[in-house]
Amino acid sequence: MTKPIVRIHNIETNEVIDREMNNTEFAQYQEDQTAQETAKAEAEAKAKTKAEILKRIGLTVDELKTILG
Repeated sequence: MTKPIVRIHNIETNEVIDREMNNTEFAQYQEDQTAQETAKAEAEAKAKTKAEILKRIGLTVDELKTILG
């Protein structure tokens, strides 16, 4: 598997360096990706639970917002 590319841009000299991530950067990148996937899955599960509760009590999101004002 090819590692993602890192771009380093020196604005003083306008030099641009593109290189593959080193092992430390890649390990952090993978951890960040896993954390993002976990957070997304948790948010989707929470939204699904909220939708199920609203459906069960027979309200829409807008109606609930009006009630809670």
